[in-house]
Amino acid sequence: MTRNRSTETPTRTASARIMFPLFGLPSRPSRIMKTPANTSAPMMKTKATPIRYFMGHDYSTRSRAAIVLLATVLGMGITARLGVWQLDRAAQKRALQSALDERAHLPPLDAAALATTEAAADAQHYRPVRLQGEWRPGATVFLDNRQMNGRPGFFVVTPLMLAGGDAVLVQRGWAPRDMADRTRVPAVPTPPGPIEVWGLIAPPPARLFDFAGGVAGTIRQNLELAAFSREIGVALRPLSVQQLDAPAAAGDGLARHWPAPAVDIHKHYGYAFQWFAMCALMAGLYVWFQLVRPRLRRHA
Repeated sequence: MTRNRSTETPTRTASARIMFPLFGLPSRPSRIMKTPANTSAPMMKTKATPIRYFMGHDYSTRSRAAIVLLATVLGMGITARLGVWQLDRAAQKRALQSALDERAHLPPLDAAALATTEAAADAQHYRPVRLQGEWRPGATVFLDNRQMNGRPGFFVVTPLMLAGGDAVLVQRGWAPRDMADRTRVPAVPTPPGPIEVWGLIAPPPARLFDFAGGVAGTIRQNLELAAFSREIGVALRPLSVQQLDAPAAAGDGLARHWPAPAVDIHKHYGYAFQWFAMCALMAGLYVWFQLVRPRLRRHA
C-alpha cells in the first residue's frame, strides 16, 4: 500500500502542534547547537562561586564572634560593677552598725537635748535617754498587729508631756491581745503626776499596711506623728522613745523585749556573690564556646 507523504506530513505536523501544548511541551523541538559552547565561562563561574561563599561565610562568622565578645564584655562589666556596689553597701551598713553600737554606750540625754528636727533625730536614734514628765491623759493608743517574741499583740504608746509644753511619743511596751474579743484592750495603768522614763531614742513605730484606711480610735494600725499631734493638740518631737524596764515602769504588765538595733549586712554579701558568680559564668561560657570547643572540633 502506497502512502501519500504529501498528505500525511501536513496532518502529522498539525497533530503535533495540537498535542505539544496539551502536554506542556514546546511547540518546536529545540535545535541542537552544532557549535560547542565556550566551556571557560561555566568553569570560571563554578570556580568563583565557592570563593565568594567562603569569603561571605568568614565575614559573617567574624562579625558574629565580635558581637558575642562585645556582649560578653558588657555583661561582665555590668555584673562586676553591681557586685562592687553591693560590697560598698555592706561597708556602709557596717559603719552604721558601728555608729549605733557606739551610741548605745553614750551618756543618756535629757529633755533639753532631745532633737526637735528630723535630721537631728536621725543622729540621736538608739541613744539612751532619761526624761521627766507626765503622761497625757486619754491619749494612749494600742497599735494592732505588732509582734514581740513571735506573739501577736499591741504596742502601747502614750505621749509624755515635757516641761516645755510639747511632748514625745513613748512606746511603753507590748501587750497580748484577747483572741476571743479583738476589740478588747488590756488595762494598762497610766498614773497621773510626774514620772521618770528611761529608754532609747528610736524612730516612730513602723508603718504597716492598713486595710481600714487609717481609722482613728483606741486600736489603730498605724500612728502618724503629724496627724496625731493635731488630734491631741500638742506638738510632738520627731522621734519616739522605747521605754526600758525601770522602777517607775514596774507592775504595768507590759513586755519590753525590744529588738536590738541592727542592720542587715549579710544580704549585701549574698547579692555581691550572686553578681560575681554571674560575671564568672559569662567568662566561662565564652571561653568554652568561643575558644575551647572550636579547637576541639578542629582537632577531632
